Amino acid sequence: MGFHMPTKVLYGRDVVLKNRELIQNFGERFLIVTGKSSKKNGSLEDVLDVLDGKYVAVYDETPENPPTAIVEEIAKMFTDADVVIGIGGGSPMDTAKAVAVLLENPELSAQDLYESNKYKKAKPIICVPTTAGTGSEVTQYSVLTFNGRKRGFSHECIFPRVAFVDYKYTLTASEELTLATALDALAHAVEGFISLRATPFSDVLAVESVKLIKEFLPKVLNDPENEFYRERLMFASTLAGMVIAQTGTTIAHALGYNLTTEKNVKHGLATAVFLPFELKVTNNEKSKFINELFENSLMGFYEQVGVKLPISFSDEEIESWAKVVLNASHLKVTPGEYTLESIKNAYEFVRSNFCI
Repeated sequence: MGFHMPTKVLYGRDVVLKNRELIQNFGERFLIVTGKSSKKNGSLEDVLDVLDGKYVAVYDETPENPPTAIVEEIAKMFTDADVVIGIGGGSPMDTAKAVAVLLENPELSAQDLYESNKYKKAKPIICVPTTAGTGSEVTQYSVLTFNGRKRGFSHECIFPRVAFVDYKYTLTASEELTLATALDALAHAVEGFISLRATPFSDVLAVESVKLIKEFLPKVLNDPENEFYRERLMFASTLAGMVIAQTGTTIAHALGYNLTTEKNVKHGLATAVFLPFELKVTNNEKSKFINELFENSLMGFYEQVGVKLPISFSDEEIESWAKVVLNASHLKVTPGEYTLESIKNAYEFVRSNFCI
């Protein structure tokens, strides 16, 4: 049993502004990878403030579910950066990680990111999460869209050196984004807890994360400007990220990827709708424990927070997606037995319970 997470986590309100010297000491030429929302929530302004006097380039066109082509494009545009800062949700942070590898190893293509034996180092990475959900600020994972499908890679070298976690950046998040990202954190915690790679270390973090999300997600949705509620969700998200840094994710993620790439369902929502099915298949002491945390009704909790999918999909699509999931690496760490038929049943469960 072990626990390895080399990222230094600095947590609290105004934590970026309070660590000017630490950030400045990372280098001279900084590349910020972000999206448009960082201008609205104040995160970009804070980071630019502390980098005053340094050379700073900003790429703020990161799309949701970034394709590998974007990563290569960014790396070619900013070849002289010696530090990469990812600001935002999972997409900008995961993009920043991938770019940091390509900048340090310019001979590589984005496809090479998936062959971890081809590289050993990346440029130093700093992450500033602005959503309470992805946990990417404390993991060695980057999920990109590769050949039209979401596909993650992992490497020790893309653990961020420092994560600056400040809940204030989530105060402007919409209800839709707040729900989807919190469900992503919930999926990380639940999947990590039941994973075959779980340890007593990761379990402690997972259970605390689940309890916090259960208590505070409904409260945030009812009172989105409440800073205490927002802080509790942010804490839960980072804990859940620490969990999957140890355990990885399970079949719910593999199932959800198809809804995201094919139907544009936000990642957290697309993943979380499969958790009730996965818990039923798992059917062990751990899955029973999770259900008990929700008064034996995770579905009841989903109804409380308004989980639904404004999509439809066909039997033919289910057949196609199930074949992809059957070959996913996630199954190796997922408890329970999954066949092509049971995977199809998972999609049918979601279609009948969540699709409008």
